[in-house]
Parts: sequence; C-alpha cells; structure tokens
Amino acid sequence: MLSTETVTLFFAVSLGLALSPGPDNVFVLAQSAMNGRRAGLMVTLGLCTGLLVHSAAVAFGVAAVIKNTEYGFFIIKLFGAAYLSYLALHLFGAQAMTLGQSQTAVRSARLYRRGIVMNLTNPKVAIFFLAFLPQFTDPEKGSVTIQLLALGAVFIVTTALVFGVIAWFSGFLRERLFDSPRAQHVLNRTAAVFVCGAGG
Repeated sequence: MLSTETVTLFFAVSLGLALSPGPDNVFVLAQSAMNGRRAGLMVTLGLCTGLLVHSAAVAFGVAAVIKNTEYGFFIIKLFGAAYLSYLALHLFGAQAMTLGQSQTAVRSARLYRRGIVMNLTNPKVAIFFLAFLPQFTDPEKGSVTIQLLALGAVFIVTTALVFGVIAWFSGFLRERLFDSPRAQHVLNRTAAVFVCGAGG
C-alpha cells in the first residue's frame, strides 16, 4: 500500500536520524568499543525489539483514534508536524556527545534486556513514533494500520543496519565520528533538515 517513493523517502529520513549521534547509538558504540562487536550487536537487537512494541502500539492506537474521531487523523498529523519541527530545532542546536556520557559496561548476557528496557522506558521514543510515522501515511491508500506497521518495520530495519555497522566498525567510528564534535554537528544538522522536511 506504500508507494516506492514514500518508502524511499521514509528510509532516507530514518537513515539520517539513526546516524545522528544520540544516547542509543553512543551506547552501542561504547559497548562495542569496550566489550567487542557482539556486545554492541546484542544492544542493537534489544533496542530494535523495543521498537517493535512501539510500532505496534502506534499502529493500533492511531487506527483506533481514526475510527472513533472524525478529525483524529488530521489532529495526529498536525501534532506530529509540530513535534517534528521542535525536534528539528533541538537537533540543529544539539551539543556534541562524548563516549563518557554513555552508560557503563555491563555483561553481554544482560545487554539484550538492557536494550529493550532502554527503549521501552523512554517516553520520547513513543512520542516520536506517534509524531513521525503518520506523516508518511494516507488513509486513501488503504489500511492505516498496515501502513504504520510497514513504516515501523522499515524504521527498525534501518536502525538495525546503522547500529549494526556502528557495532562492527566501532573503532573507526569512535576515532573518526563520535570523537569529532564537528562531525556530530554536521550529522545533527543534516538530521534536523530531514526531520523538518518530514514535518512539513
């Protein structure tokens, strides 16, 4: 039900967001640098599992609002555009992060659970999904629930790819990207442009 153009645009925006330095990818990087690639991949798997829950919650929640409220979808998209504009401003002015701001190392057996808990207990993720995903849907093209689930799947795959690459090449990224405030500012501002475009 989603056009190729919509999926391509959504993938590009998701890619920019996943690359923008934040607590999740810095945590993946730190764990990979300290405990090896497997540790970073386990955190990534946990984070993506949490995103599955958020995707389902938003998909079925938005569908319920549309069903029970005449202007529900319009209100959701309006809220989403406003929130994404705020997020873009925040990204544009964000300060560079350091690996010291990430959480301390934990045993590999607990990293998957840590990733799930980190994601599910972060209310900003739920708000972001509620604001972000509906911007790329169209009720006239079929079930909004299915469209949202499909977009959630694309976002999860994108996140897994980017975070997986971060875990795999943690040494290079640590030296060339996350330890470079200039590189972080460029990524944050690029992501801000993508987010602002999605909110429009």
